[in-house]
Amino acid sequence: MATICVIGMGYVGLVTAACLADFGNEVIGLDIDTEKIAHLRQGVLPIYEPGLEEIVERTSRAGRLSFTSDYAEAIPPAEFIFIAVDTPSGANGQADLSSVQRAARGIAEHLRRPAIIINKSTVPIGAGDMVAQIIAEHRRCPVAFAVVSNPEFLREGSAVYDFLNPDRIVLGATDRQAAERVAQLYAPLKCPIMITDLRTAEMIKYASNSFLATKISFINEIAQICEKLGADVREVARGMGLDRRIGPAFLEAGLGWGGSCFPKDVRALEYMATVQGCHPQLLRAVMEINRDQRIRVVQKVRDLLGGLQGRVIGILGLAFKPNTDDIREAPSLDVINLLQSEGAIIKAYDPVAMGNAAKVLRDVQFCSDPYEVARGADALVIVTEWNEFKQLALERLRDLMRRPVIVDGRNIYEPAQMRALGFLYQCIGRPC
Repeated sequence: MATICVIGMGYVGLVTAACLADFGNEVIGLDIDTEKIAHLRQGVLPIYEPGLEEIVERTSRAGRLSFTSDYAEAIPPAEFIFIAVDTPSGANGQADLSSVQRAARGIAEHLRRPAIIINKSTVPIGAGDMVAQIIAEHRRCPVAFAVVSNPEFLREGSAVYDFLNPDRIVLGATDRQAAERVAQLYAPLKCPIMITDLRTAEMIKYASNSFLATKISFINEIAQICEKLGADVREVARGMGLDRRIGPAFLEAGLGWGGSCFPKDVRALEYMATVQGCHPQLLRAVMEINRDQRIRVVQKVRDLLGGLQGRVIGILGLAFKPNTDDIREAPSLDVINLLQSEGAIIKAYDPVAMGNAAKVLRDVQFCSDPYEVARGADALVIVTEWNEFKQLALERLRDLMRRPVIVDGRNIYEPAQMRALGFLYQCIGRPC
């Protein structure tokens, strides 16, 4: 078994560290956030991710997973060093690589044995070369090292499952032997492993996420057309998805995509293409359609109520998707800000994301359950498709509201049923 260091204890890093430790490796998780490390040592995770807490507890108890904020403790014994730090969007959409650069310098200063540095952060094309250059220039001991790109394809809310059941593992390197050694770490998964050069591996990540975002924006544009022509986008998507060339995944019309990956990756690829003299008009349209979806939902609420000033609007769902507490780039933030800008009063509920939302939202009444949100509301907006919302007692919900108005941004209810129950109901791309 291998000795591994994973730098960055966010979604990707913590899942990677825990799962590799579960394979029997000795793993140390490194993060410069001392408070986060202190919590992890106490078994308190910084994120909500189904199944992760159990793996962290099990591997920590077995002594295979530990945590530190000290590079001097984590780097010297490691054979494999994963970089899994955040790369947020800069002002123009470019990826901010400052955390990657800090990690590379920290590795260089404490490298004491030959090691393979694996870049799991989403980084621009050419960042692997940059990491190799930083380590070569700053290492204090002349030990050999190699850099391998290993992009992640984890979905928040099912990250543990995705790590353990990948469609493929992508590895990019100039040193094929180093890539093959990294491939051995993933041997228990028994999945296809693709080895390519560094830049191609980095591009695979951006191209994959941008294509998935394109599918979502495409079906949302079709949904708008369906509304005008009286077609049902859910049936349209089902008919499309049965075509094996298309497939059903990512064809659910709604409020669009958010989170930590799609928004910044599409922006970063658009930026990289632009500075290289390309004209990425499709990527720009994908982003524009996604922005418009949030505006259209607010327009639906405004039209149904005849205005928003002083109206009490209930928001069901704050996380950008179910089974996570992540609100980064969440549609709820845009919807709430747009509603408040027109004078609406906001009540909100989410099963796990209210703590994070309270840090960034102002003048929002956070409620203990969906029924408290509905009490006295002029309208409800379904923003996140939590299973909890699909099982609500709709008659009770209706009776608690001042007006029985629901705008369903995730198409979780049937229009005919909602009309029969007395709701004034609008959804996305379906006859209402």
